[in-house]
Amino acid sequence: MIVIYGIKENLNPIKADMSNVIHGCMVAVLGLPEDKRAHRFIPMDKEDFYYPGGRSDAYTVIEINMMAGRKKETLKALIKQLFQKIESELNIGPVDIEIIIKEQPAHCWGFRGMTGCEVRDLSYKVSV
Repeated sequence: MIVIYGIKENLNPIKADMSNVIHGCMVAVLGLPEDKRAHRFIPMDKEDFYYPGGRSDAYTVIEINMMAGRKKETLKALIKQLFQKIESELNIGPVDIEIIIKEQPAHCWGFRGMTGCEVRDLSYKVSV
């Protein structure tokens, strides 16, 4: 599950492109299948979205929630590819992107009527 926050006037026009860029990185780096996309966009009013100095109104927060198990190097590669692809494809510089990866143990996930530690038919690997 990925949640993307930004000022609505800047985020709304690029939602589809942002989703495609993020998902492309998830597929390339983590090996997720093409149909494994769960993105939630939270467009916010400017007066409700406080962000650090030195950022523009394009400032965007990308919160990635995933089951624990990926190597540190893999997570770093994902972050770096996201910065690079968002800048090259959406023209948003790294200073205006914040990426947070939140990993939870598999037993803390519930989908398809079971917990993440019970599922045996994932079409991708978590330990990459």
